[in-house]
Parts: sequence; structure tokens; C-alpha cells
Amino acid sequence: MSTFANQLKSEIARIAKKENKAENAALKKTSAQYRSEIAALKRRLLALESVVNKLGKHAAKTGVEVVSTEDEEKSLRFRVAGFASLRKKLGVTANEMGTLLGVSGQSVYKWEQGKAKPRASQMQAIAAVRKLGKKQVAELLAAS
Repeated sequence: MSTFANQLKSEIARIAKKENKAENAALKKTSAQYRSEIAALKRRLLALESVVNKLGKHAAKTGVEVVSTEDEEKSLRFRVAGFASLRKKLGVTANEMGTLLGVSGQSVYKWEQGKAKPRASQMQAIAAVRKLGKKQVAELLAAS
């Protein structure tokens, strides 16, 4: 009986090793594929960064100013009190301010109450409205 138990045990161990080997082979294959894709992406990133650096150096030599939109978006900030004072300074209602910005008056109200914040695309519009005067705002509202 002891030999039967030993044979069964060794057969189970053999089959388990065989199945583990098959699963590990599939995992190794996908892992190798992922590693090669990551390496290709890294090479592509390095190539793109070198192109950007070359363009930046070329622009510096020719005197062309390179404008980065990322810096502009990061520098835009929203303050509840500042936005409310801007609207009061321009002398417009929340609905009129919403019309200028392309949003609803309710959105403007929620921004002023601090219950919501404008999206990045709306921040660009707010920055544009900040540069306007009362007369320009009145003209824009009359045109729309």
C-alpha cells in the first residue's frame, strides 16, 4: 500500500509541475512582450525629447519665441473672491457673465459660492474676460 501511495503522490507532483510550467511559460512570454513594448516607448520618448530640444535650440538661434501652453494653463488660477469682484467690477449679472464665458448663470453662481470650480477650458475664457473693460463687455453682450 505504501508503494501505491508513493506512486500516486509522485504522479500528482509531476502533473502539478507540468501545469505550472505551462502557466509560467505564458506569463514569461507576455512579460517579455511588455518589456519590449516599454523599451520601444522609452526609445520613442527619447527621440521626441531630442527633437523638442533641437527645435528649442533652433528657435533660440533664430530669435523665435516659443510659447508653451502648459505654462499658461498652470499659471491660471481661480479665486472665488476674485471672480466675484471681477463680475461686480464689470457690472454684469451672473447670467450675463455666463453668456460671456459660454456657461450657464447657475455655473457662475456656483463658482462664486465656492460650490464648484471652473474647468481648464473655462479658465481660458475667464482669463480673456479679465482683460476686457466695461465698454467691451457691454458691446459683446449687445452683440449676443
